[in-house]
Amino acid sequence: MKDKRIIFMGTASFSLEVLKMLICEKYNIVAVVTQPDRYVGRKKILTMPDVKVEALEHNIPVLQPAKIKEDYQGILDLNPDLIISAAYGQIVPRVLLETPALGAINVHASLLPLYRGGAPVHKCIIDGQKETGVTIMYMDVKMDAGDMISKVTTPILDEDTVGSLYDRLSILGAELLKATLPSVLDGTNPRTPQDESQITFAKTLSREDERLNFNQTALQVFNHVRGMNPWPGAYTTYQGKVVKIWAGKVHHCENAVKHHAHQTNGTIVKIFNDAIGVKVSDGVYIITEFQIEGKKRMMVKDYLRGNNIFEVNTYFE
Repeated sequence: MKDKRIIFMGTASFSLEVLKMLICEKYNIVAVVTQPDRYVGRKKILTMPDVKVEALEHNIPVLQPAKIKEDYQGILDLNPDLIISAAYGQIVPRVLLETPALGAINVHASLLPLYRGGAPVHKCIIDGQKETGVTIMYMDVKMDAGDMISKVTTPILDEDTVGSLYDRLSILGAELLKATLPSVLDGTNPRTPQDESQITFAKTLSREDERLNFNQTALQVFNHVRGMNPWPGAYTTYQGKVVKIWAGKVHHCENAVKHHAHQTNGTIVKIFNDAIGVKVSDGVYIITEFQIEGKKRMMVKDYLRGNNIFEVNTYFE
């Protein structure tokens, strides 16, 4: 069955492990479809997506339509038997879903029907979920709404960030597809409709989603910070400067809760030798790593050895 003509669609780092697996298992990948090259960094260096680099290293043709809804004929001309997508980044038109004899499947980084959308890994951490996973499903004109084929779960650890969880899910996704693909190719795979009553969404993040809310509990702030690390970064402002918060911890102390109860949320209540304590709705959140506008990312303990702009009883806004 490995002679079937497969087109792989992916852009984000999550998709790279999937492509590597398909190449390693010697599937017949007739093309890789990915987003156009982008200008990256302060120097605006034109950079290829990682999956494009991987494809070219293995002499696999690459297509990069700016708008796949309008520019898809090149894909149809390749007569694919199956389309496999993983974190591609564009809505795929109906014609591409319906033309391949075996359809189009997607490797999605959540336990569907939970967290449909473009930011499922961020959102499950922000929401304080204890587990997540990967679902392989048939693609549908509605985002992430198709029948499910297979799933795998993984716990979300307290020390997990988007980066660590994303890396783990990318490996799990590749392994799950490796186990699932033979049944898709020979037509024996199961198809399970999603329970519409259980749907939740994880829309693409906006700048406002990145802003911390110190009116939340310490645990909610803790999860928000983890759910934005290492990209795009949770932020607040202090005296007109943007401050990205990269890491912290929940401070469990009944005396601290009572002592600071009268203070406004967002108030700096204590500057430790290695951290900064901020009043939140149920106590104190401890900032241990941050990045002040115009400065590099650093541990708070290292920053406090130099010039410190932060003062007790002033506010993050």
